[in-house]
Amino acid sequence: MEVKPPPGGPQPDSGRRRRRQGEEGHDPKEPEQLRKLFIGDLSFETTDDSLREYFEKWGTLTDCVVMRDAQTKRSRGFGFVAYSCVTEVDAAMCARPCKVDGRVVEPKRAVSREDSVKPGAHLTVKKIFVGSIKEDTEEYNLRDYFEKYGKIETIEVMEDRQSGKKRGFASVTFDDHDTVDKTVVQKYHTINGHNCEVKKAFAKQVMQSAGSQRGRGGGSGNFMGCGGNFGGGGGNFGRGGNFGGRGGYGRGGRITRSGDGDHGETPSLLKIKKISQAWWRAPVVPATQRG
Repeated sequence: MEVKPPPGGPQPDSGRRRRRQGEEGHDPKEPEQLRKLFIGDLSFETTDDSLREYFEKWGTLTDCVVMRDAQTKRSRGFGFVAYSCVTEVDAAMCARPCKVDGRVVEPKRAVSREDSVKPGAHLTVKKIFVGSIKEDTEEYNLRDYFEKYGKIETIEVMEDRQSGKKRGFASVTFDDHDTVDKTVVQKYHTINGHNCEVKKAFAKQVMQSAGSQRGRGGGSGNFMGCGGNFGGGGGNFGRGGNFGGRGGYGRGGRITRSGDGDHGETPSLLKIKKISQAWWRAPVVPATQRG
């Protein structure tokens, strides 16, 4: 004989559903990458508990960790927190400056593993470059679209100095670097009915400095030059270098408690280097002796 639950009581599967929701603790429609913050400049005294205690003021944390050296267990000075939804991330970023254990820390939206190897992925900027815009796209089209992300300071649609013809790209400067981070999470945006690519914009000097500080890698191309040079001109997004390697902040997937911190070059970049070096070392054979 089947026993029916009393009216208004929990249904047979509701407990399982609640357990599933409790285990996940977040909206499955929102990827963890969008709900995760990198927290830099942490005090070496900050623990998982004190980091959690501070950042749970703005929402439910599904993960919280201070990254530590695998051997010494000493804090590496940064960590991650993951919220249950993106709106809680927005609330935490709006509460800046953040002070944990008496020290002002630097929260940023975490960068995915795929994007972390791109030139300038970890740099803080307030400007984006918008590529592949069409001739009929005006400044007001860009303003109408991007002002939903945050306050805009300036917009510049690039034009040829001689002909006055639009060059197919533009720059948008916001008043906050977090607005840029929110915007570039989505690589392609539909503006004025056209599919456009959006990336961070950097001054060439900044990119060169970042490359030298990171050691190997570097970053030619990829929006080098804020003075109208868009990765080499001609509307080209540039070929770009590579900060390379694993590590950095915002590695995809679960948050782990330690990382190799290796900012070395990727296998593909190493292969290209070896071929290039071998080509330069090869002896020059006169044309009359070639087979």
